[in-house]
Amino acid sequence: MTIQLTEQLNPVNDQYFILPGRYNWQQFKAIQAVMQEVPGLKLTYLDGCVEFMTTGEDHEMIKKFLAILIEAYLFETGIRFIPIGNATREAETKGASFAPDESYYIGTKKDHPDLAIEVALTSGGTDKLKKYKRFQIPEVWFWQKNKILIYHFRQNDYEQVERSEFLPNLDLELLVRCVLMSDIVEARMAFIDGIRQNKS
Repeated sequence: MTIQLTEQLNPVNDQYFILPGRYNWQQFKAIQAVMQEVPGLKLTYLDGCVEFMTTGEDHEMIKKFLAILIEAYLFETGIRFIPIGNATREAETKGASFAPDESYYIGTKKDHPDLAIEVALTSGGTDKLKKYKRFQIPEVWFWQKNKILIYHFRQNDYEQVERSEFLPNLDLELLVRCVLMSDIVEARMAFIDGIRQNKS
């Protein structure tokens, strides 16, 4: 017996859902414990608000392309770093819990990462800076509408800047072009070539 698929299977897009009501930290941790076995589900918390999020293929692909290329840049330029991916940052005293899409210590390990990256395809966007502000993460990058927006923490708030203060020589236009390529092998080669041309 042969089974034929009659419809095309499409990847799921990013989805967000805010749980109605307000929750204290203990209630949030109870919800988190119940939901931790659900694959692909992320929970964030800020001042009593609980948000559920699932990520689609496009989100994950851009996240990985960014990580591969940024790490290629760090290796190529000899910048010491520690990748910590989407490790959760949370504290009851700060009233917040969240996980960046990617994050890095530049140089040595500290209390919190120096650089965090968020891929915002559908919603959330720079509103997420409210969570980062609680932990004073020095620099946050947002991938939004095929652009990279960089925010640096200064004087108790975030300021949008043109260049990374940790990676000031990184060609952001080159990075964006390579992230948008369909083949990661070709993208990485083109990116490395661009880095070497800029150094010469």
